[in-house]
Amino acid sequence: MLRKRLLSGRVTGERASTLSILFAVLCILFFGVANFGCKGNEAKNVEERVMNVKVWNAESQSLRPFIETIGTLKPYEEVILSSEVDGIVKSIKVIEGSWVSKGMVVAEINETDYRLEVQRSQAALRQSEASLANAKLEYERKAALYKEELVTKQQFDDISARKELAEGDLDRAKATLELAREKLAKTKIYSPMRGLVKEKKVNVGDYVRNGTPLLWIIQSDPIKLSFTVPEKEVRKLRAGQDVSLKVDTYPGREFKGRVSTIYPSLDERTRSLQVEALVPNHDNSLKPGLFAKVTLYTGQAKDVVVVPVTAILYDNTNMKIFVAEGDRARERLVKIGSKYGEYMEIVEGLQKGEMVVVVGQNNLSEGVKIHVAR
Repeated sequence: MLRKRLLSGRVTGERASTLSILFAVLCILFFGVANFGCKGNEAKNVEERVMNVKVWNAESQSLRPFIETIGTLKPYEEVILSSEVDGIVKSIKVIEGSWVSKGMVVAEINETDYRLEVQRSQAALRQSEASLANAKLEYERKAALYKEELVTKQQFDDISARKELAEGDLDRAKATLELAREKLAKTKIYSPMRGLVKEKKVNVGDYVRNGTPLLWIIQSDPIKLSFTVPEKEVRKLRAGQDVSLKVDTYPGREFKGRVSTIYPSLDERTRSLQVEALVPNHDNSLKPGLFAKVTLYTGQAKDVVVVPVTAILYDNTNMKIFVAEGDRARERLVKIGSKYGEYMEIVEGLQKGEMVVVVGQNNLSEGVKIHVAR
């Protein structure tokens, strides 16, 4: 009886152990399947993640190729008027900012000494003329007597020499008078061009010497625009190309001009080429010294497909963009052309009318699902 009980207990224990093992296996399977299901859902959620983007419709626009740079306005011409004679400044007829015309008297040097010098030279000339006249009469008489051998050769040679000396004295007197008159004329200083007085360098009563600067005059119509072009753009330059410029002094106003001078060599330090353009300035609104934002047009208008510069991604030497096709992002390798301000020409890899991703493109990859935000 005891043996039966033992055997019965043994069987019961083995059954319980088997049931326990079976229960454990079922639990493992259950949790494994559940975990697998969760991971599957997670992967599915990652694959189906939607990226919000904004797009831009690639359009064909008629645009002129141009180069943007910074320039400085300079006078078309400028001259510093100096005194050509010594003396005291008698008058200055202009002030800073005054308009002057070509040939206008702008300053005077006291002319008293120079007028007296002209009078002395005139008197010396008259004396030389009288001396020459007497010498000529004497020469004519001696020449007639010499022919009749009534005077010696020595006497004839003497009068001939006197006549030549009198002629030389007359020439010197004429030159002296001409020089005196020229100096007298130089006591008046004339403007060599139409323009504005930039600076007055002396005052009335100052003593000046030959070469002393008196006035600084500039001509600003047209005004000269000086700017530089990078080395890589030099091949596009031509004399006569259109230029537009803007200055902070006149917001929203645009001024136009044309390229007048292209310098022959590049600046070795900056690797850029100096260029000058002339800009009409009839109302004198543009002032020398102003900085200008310059747009140099390098060709005629043409139809091009453009996208915002920010839409282009750089991958080593490749350039790419993303376009929206339905609800998917598609990667495109592109070839770029000229830059038009904030836009870049696409010469290969994009067609007119395609939707280019311009916001959110940095987070995209080929085939990613997207939602176009409005």
